Amino acid sequence: MIAELVISSPVGGRITNEPERVRSRVLVTGVVQGVGFRPFVYSLARELGLSGQVGNTAAGVVAEVEGPAAAVAAFADRIDTDAPPLAVVSSVTPQPLPPLGGTEFTILDSTAGAGRTLVSPDVATCADCWAEFADPSDRRYRHPFISCTNCGPRFTIITGLPYDRPATTMAGFPLCPDCAREYADPADRRFHAQPIACPACGPRLRLSRPGLETTYDEDALAGAHGLLVDGAILAVKGLGGFHLVCDARDQAVVTTLRKRKDRGDKPFAVMAADLETARRIAVVDAAEEELLTGPRRPIVLLRRKAGAAVAEAVAPSNPDLGVMLPYTPVHRLLFDRPGPRVLVMTSGNLSGEPIVTTDDQAMIRLAGLADAWLGHDRPIHVPCDDSVVRIVDGRELPVRRSRGYAPFPIDLPMPVRPALAVGGDLKNTFCLGDGQYAWLSAHVGDMDDLATLQAFERAERQLEELTGVRPEVFVTDKHPAYRSRQWAQLNAAGRPVVGVQHHHAHIASVLAEHRHQGRVIGFAFDGTGYGDDGAVWGGEVLLADFDGFVRAAHLRYVPLPGGDAGVRNPCRMALSHLRAAGLPWDPGLPSVRACRRPELELLEAQLDKDIACAPTSSMGRLFDAVSSLAGVCHRAGYEAQAAIELEGLISSDRELGAYEFAVTGDEIDPAPVLAGVVRDVLTGVEPAVVSARFHQGLADLMVTLSDRIRGTEGLTTVALSGGVFVNKILLLATTRALTGAGFTVLRPRRVPPTDAGLALGQLAVAAHH
Repeated sequence: MIAELVISSPVGGRITNEPERVRSRVLVTGVVQGVGFRPFVYSLARELGLSGQVGNTAAGVVAEVEGPAAAVAAFADRIDTDAPPLAVVSSVTPQPLPPLGGTEFTILDSTAGAGRTLVSPDVATCADCWAEFADPSDRRYRHPFISCTNCGPRFTIITGLPYDRPATTMAGFPLCPDCAREYADPADRRFHAQPIACPACGPRLRLSRPGLETTYDEDALAGAHGLLVDGAILAVKGLGGFHLVCDARDQAVVTTLRKRKDRGDKPFAVMAADLETARRIAVVDAAEEELLTGPRRPIVLLRRKAGAAVAEAVAPSNPDLGVMLPYTPVHRLLFDRPGPRVLVMTSGNLSGEPIVTTDDQAMIRLAGLADAWLGHDRPIHVPCDDSVVRIVDGRELPVRRSRGYAPFPIDLPMPVRPALAVGGDLKNTFCLGDGQYAWLSAHVGDMDDLATLQAFERAERQLEELTGVRPEVFVTDKHPAYRSRQWAQLNAAGRPVVGVQHHHAHIASVLAEHRHQGRVIGFAFDGTGYGDDGAVWGGEVLLADFDGFVRAAHLRYVPLPGGDAGVRNPCRMALSHLRAAGLPWDPGLPSVRACRRPELELLEAQLDKDIACAPTSSMGRLFDAVSSLAGVCHRAGYEAQAAIELEGLISSDRELGAYEFAVTGDEIDPAPVLAGVVRDVLTGVEPAVVSARFHQGLADLMVTLSDRIRGTEGLTTVALSGGVFVNKILLLATTRALTGAGFTVLRPRRVPPTDAGLALGQLAVAAHH
């Protein structure tokens, strides 16, 4: 209802009614900087007839609006409901102020100060910019760095807050008069678009080749096209680092790249020129199409089509392809001439090293990998790899959370004190938390390499700067040899360092992202995690909440012969499992045939005398064993290769039966499963059938255990986490079976189930201690 002020006129006794005038200060928090929020506020205020001002602060966007009470109230409502496409409004807090009068609405310069705002991830070029890019009459026609407030780089170019051009890596590019006019016009789509540029004032492409003159812009693009057609490997600078790029149809050049990069058989991602091309090489459903074409543009794991024009060397022995579409103008320009329509697009690094971000480092570190370098002079402040996602039952399952997602925070179910959780050593990400927010970093990588540790430190400093979090406590995995834990201990400077058990952190990560309070039945299935008894855990059934956990059941311990050597050789893990199950090493088994006599003798001695054999309950190692027994993978060139190839054999969901686990007390015995696998393999059953029966048997086991725990503990919510649940077949079968049995299933939706999600769980557990 509009309040009215009644004014009596001293002349003629006439009475007039005017709406009451009020003023309000409105603080808006969330992702509200660098996304066109101030011009949106400006337009909204003018539409409602309000005077006042709006500006960026370190706390968020602050608007003061004045006018009729109804219009001011409508402003506070619509600032959330009508926000720009890339904005994510966390809160709108109005505060009444005394009216000041005035008729104008102005946009203020940004101010620093206490508080916190959220930074947008890097996002793909928007439809409006693509239209200009393709228009020969537009001054940004074919401009490699076209962007606006609705798209382009954010996270990777920000050097400080508030988010304004001087606090980005675009600070070194003075605006030309045309760009300056757009930047200053609140009615323009590029008002305060910090990456704004055009051919007259923006960054430039350059192509460098050993022994040849550097070329620029269109000449650089023409040279790059010619090299790709001729079978060369290019290093191409993207938003968050360099890619190594080559023709995905060319078996010889893809094989060369694989050797140069020391990639083993690990699949490469590819970039298709457009959605039509992607559909020619892979099966794409509606949810996958939405991911491929949306603003985040991750790599999407898709089922490869038979006869797809992609070299076998792109993804050896793997039915899936990691596919993405162009998300920057530079990528689009790689496809604008006759030539390959599908390109290998893999991180610019040697395997195990962090992605290269600077042109100088690219010329050095990629010298043995690339034949030429297509770079540019816009600096990348922080590395950010491509994200990887797969769709399971219509829902996202993140495999790697990075570009397009980081550093957007997770809303926590409880407040946390300022803390840094450093994650694990594989697929490392770290997490800063304070209050209700947790900020997961972009993908850092495996902490074995000094360069990765240095990248971790740079990324941690930058995320502290952006979030304003100054950690009062460090949180780590309990593994005493983890480099992430050692780093925290060296850098804590007197602050407490809290250890969290690996698998407890996995389950807590799922609980945190679902904002779930209370105990759950937690299945934490992975390859390796340090157990509280010093063994290698990985097949764990926990009764868990944030406060702690009870180990309700676990896969029976078997020897892990030779530690990492056992992981790299699934055939050895198969023979270890057979020995533990009391089953003979039949010469007809593929696992036995894969080992030469000296290897068999050495393994037999190791197991008999317990030499260098750590006990493990790892579900990942059981997958390795079954994969090798079925003749699928005996030697692993990358993490989880044996399990990935075993999963890849299953092409339908028809019923093929299931192997049955035995459960005694708190011990899960796989001996009956192994006996079934051996029987089937020796009688000629196809590996695909063996795989299907193993997957279904594991899903059945999880329902049986959940039913038993429901009967004793009354728990009806199940949480799934750990790297094994990247497996689409298992996740789908388990979710459907548990849901059908009356359980609520919490599975990863925003945070990977792998060790890339550990840091969030570590942070959530530490908040309760």
